[in-house]
Amino acid sequence: MVNEDDAEAVPLFVKLAYPLATHILAPDCCRVGKWESKKISYKGYHELAYLYPGRFIPDQSVIKKMNPDEPYFILRFAKLNAHHDTGVTGITTRLAEQVISKLAKHGRIYITSERELEPQFEKYRINIPPSDIHQAMYFAKMYIGDSQTMASEAAVLGTPSLRFNDFVGRLSYLEDLEHNYQLTFGIKTNEPEKLLSKIDELLSTPDLKKVWDERRKKMLANKTDVTRFMVDLFENYPDSLRR
Repeated sequence: MVNEDDAEAVPLFVKLAYPLATHILAPDCCRVGKWESKKISYKGYHELAYLYPGRFIPDQSVIKKMNPDEPYFILRFAKLNAHHDTGVTGITTRLAEQVISKLAKHGRIYITSERELEPQFEKYRINIPPSDIHQAMYFAKMYIGDSQTMASEAAVLGTPSLRFNDFVGRLSYLEDLEHNYQLTFGIKTNEPEKLLSKIDELLSTPDLKKVWDERRKKMLANKTDVTRFMVDLFENYPDSLRR
């Protein structure tokens, strides 16, 4: 069983899957509740399985049509309709308008959205293959959204990352990225002004991407190549458990 969400954040999944699992493969910072004896932990995040240096190779030619010579920002609007999203909210239309108004003075804006976009936002819809989104995120000046996974992906790529939803403070892997490495910042939905203020703070930070690159290097120095770890674990199981 592979998971990186804390047990209390996905109770239905845990109830159905954890009792049947022989092992639970999860980041060392992830809480698995009463199933700790089943946990196989590793120093990393799921996102590092495919975004670890060498597995992800930045290629600016992929995003030529996005005008890479001009700074740009990526906004992500999630549907928030999974079983664990009940009662969870994110970026509203009004807040999105405020964010866009603020960012438009500093570069282009691209939106990737699970939910249906309001007509006024359609002109910002990103027009690249989904397989290229990580390239776009790597070269972006900032990521802002209400998606957990994309916030984490931006963070491990070294792109300043802001997430705005009701999961803030509830997921250990994002808390690790925020409080130990300052690669992402979580803001709860009752504090929209804090989000706008944080955007201003980041926009006024000299050499923003260089600052994040140094923070990313610090994070990577403490994490493992997750793909290599998993391949070794599976190919050499059960001997790999005794190492």
